[in-house]
Amino acid sequence: MYIAILFASFFSLLFMGVPVAVALGGSSLIYVLASGSVPDFVVLHRMVNGIDSFPLLAIPFFILAGNLMNSAGITNRIFAFARAMVGWMRGGLGHVNVGASVVFAGMSGAAVADAGGLGTIEVKAMRDAGYDRGFAVGVTAASSTIGPIIPPSLPMVIYGVMASASIGQLFAAGFIPGLLMAVSLMVMIAWYARVRNYPRDAAFDLCVLWRAFQAAFLSLMTPLIIVGGILSGMVTPTEAAIAAVFWALILGIFVYRTLNPTRLVRVSMETIETTASILLIVAAASIFAWILTSNRVTEDFANFILTLSDNPIVILLLLNLIMLIAGCFLETIAAITILVPVLLPVAVKLGVDPVHFGVIMVLNLMIGLLTPPIGMVLYVLAKVTNTPFEVCMRATMPFLVPLVTVLALVTFFPAISMWLPTLVYR
Repeated sequence: MYIAILFASFFSLLFMGVPVAVALGGSSLIYVLASGSVPDFVVLHRMVNGIDSFPLLAIPFFILAGNLMNSAGITNRIFAFARAMVGWMRGGLGHVNVGASVVFAGMSGAAVADAGGLGTIEVKAMRDAGYDRGFAVGVTAASSTIGPIIPPSLPMVIYGVMASASIGQLFAAGFIPGLLMAVSLMVMIAWYARVRNYPRDAAFDLCVLWRAFQAAFLSLMTPLIIVGGILSGMVTPTEAAIAAVFWALILGIFVYRTLNPTRLVRVSMETIETTASILLIVAAASIFAWILTSNRVTEDFANFILTLSDNPIVILLLLNLIMLIAGCFLETIAAITILVPVLLPVAVKLGVDPVHFGVIMVLNLMIGLLTPPIGMVLYVLAKVTNTPFEVCMRATMPFLVPLVTVLALVTFFPAISMWLPTLVYR
């Protein structure tokens, strides 16, 4: 009965438009007060314990690194390099869009940062070159989801904390699926380019590529510092995030000289605001998840799911469907903190490695960023490009096909995500 009160109050608050963190914490407090099973101060105690984790220190530093990259003009150099590298292909700026997102993914770890930072540059360049607005927005939205798959990844940090999984292994596991997403999107773009007769951006010029590489070289060192440092075992994800911040500061202040005190203050305040909202969600979700676990709701749910079928393929399809639906209604961080305690036990009983399941979950939730009613990436692009939300939504739908295809491959062929972490860590 009291669990019913918990869920009823949570969904009621959510549909009333209350922020997710308040809905999670408020419904948990209502449960505690109604049941009388534990003192009410336990809510605060569990919330504090939920964010008392060293790996979570990586979150503010990765956010700050991404904000510094955007503010320092580094994204412009990345876009210019990608343009020189793949702009010669038919539909070239579409391929540039994806290539730039792959590079930026190794810096920010957030889809919204990609959409808000690179998105403005990419959509404007494609519109100026004669591409229709829908195609430009659709490609930009879909390519931004690569960010949290290729390391570093803020959602994978949260998942690693919730699932007690190695964040280093999660980062390694996302590398190949992220590249596979990029390839699948480029195939889709090539098809569009042939059907609609999109132009090539420019003929391939080795001199132009070399100059663009020289201009972007120091910026391109950022993914090498982060990904290379983590995969080589030289630094932890948290230490890599700190190193990325220092490197971005050096580039912005001393090399490119694009960061001034005013911009630094603005970037710092944006980082504080974003970090606070994320950690508040994690804290509130931790008490919610604790209530579910202590009442054996997660165990009962796992047993119920496993009674529906004895076919692992059917169960995995069902889990994917649950995560896709959750991604349509919940913010990514909230979805991870709620779903991990509920769905991970089912996956483990099926013999799915927690690291592999982490990639599956994050990929599902990234697709959720492109679907209404939440569709955070769509809202960001609608705002920064002055495009109606409905146009963004319709334009993005076709690009869900390659992303869902990659999701299916990653789900049913574990080696795609597990080969690299097995090679490096096991």
